[in-house]
Amino acid sequence: MSGTPARTDAETATDVVCLGESMVTFLPSRPGRLADVPSFGRGIGGAESNVACALAAAGHRAAWVSRVGADGFGDHLVDAISAYGVDTSAVRRDPARPTGIYFRTATDRGTDVHEVAYYRAGSAASAMSPANVPYDALPTGRVLHLSGITAALSADCLALLHELTAPRPGRPLVSFDVNHRPGLWRDADASPGVLLDLARRADLVFVGEDEAEEAWGIVGAEAIRAALPEPAVLVVKRGADGATVFSGLRPGPRSSIAGGADVVTDVPALRVDVVAPVGAGDAFAAGFLSATLRGLPVRDRARHGHLMAAAVLTVPGDLTDPPARDRADRLVALDDAAWGTLRLGPGWTGDDTEVRTP
Repeated sequence: MSGTPARTDAETATDVVCLGESMVTFLPSRPGRLADVPSFGRGIGGAESNVACALAAAGHRAAWVSRVGADGFGDHLVDAISAYGVDTSAVRRDPARPTGIYFRTATDRGTDVHEVAYYRAGSAASAMSPANVPYDALPTGRVLHLSGITAALSADCLALLHELTAPRPGRPLVSFDVNHRPGLWRDADASPGVLLDLARRADLVFVGEDEAEEAWGIVGAEAIRAALPEPAVLVVKRGADGATVFSGLRPGPRSSIAGGADVVTDVPALRVDVVAPVGAGDAFAAGFLSATLRGLPVRDRARHGHLMAAAVLTVPGDLTDPPARDRADRLVALDDAAWGTLRLGPGWTGDDTEVRTP
């Protein structure tokens, strides 16, 4: 099926290589303004490392590539991400730059009261470039997963993404999550064009309807596809309404709908008792990639994405163990009516009784 990565010659090759900055995250002990929160717990946060951890927890061979400082926070990141089973052997230490950190409030990122305080300017990861993260030195993987966050960190990071998304013989399937974060861009006027260009160079693209409207002024899934005809698979995330997947019919690593047919698959989201909304987009991407690696149909890829997102939505942090694969497969196989009755709450991944109907 279009958009499914071919296996490499070596069965032991990495399934997915995820490249990007991860930071030590300080999570509030209770809701409220950053000025009022008395204490914070330490976690990890980073779109690409979140995807790598979720894939590793789901049984895939995942690698994370980045740079961290030669400091205690760098030690913590590498140790915590490795603990999920992620290969961190390609992570490099920078003795001159620190590991990034950030603090956030407990509220939804999309609300006016949400606060995030980043301390990542001049971080080790922001110094990634084609010179110190050469393409040929990356672990061999069936999929290379990137995001627009990396492009915003520095001119060197943007140059690296251009290098990694360039057409070349034997290029793995390039997965790109737009992840538009306006606050990270020094030149806000440049970000829409940069992100559109990078997305058009990828094979599989994830983008939210809301961020497409914010970044490009494009409204609706069909209009987004018209602006992004090149990717073999385009996943338009529509929040609580689900996801629309456009998949080109023509085979090859860079299938396109240009001049050809496109299959459009709408997959409703699940009803979830949300504990914290952070990390759901990364979890969705991990679930979709996991099912893509397994060669599952497009509908099932999106349903696995929704299930992974539901696992994260029902815990306080950015990461959690996904449901067991056989259980997730049983839920994904439900007919449309049964899928529509599911309601998932805290603890559902470990207890069948937590899967509830109205």
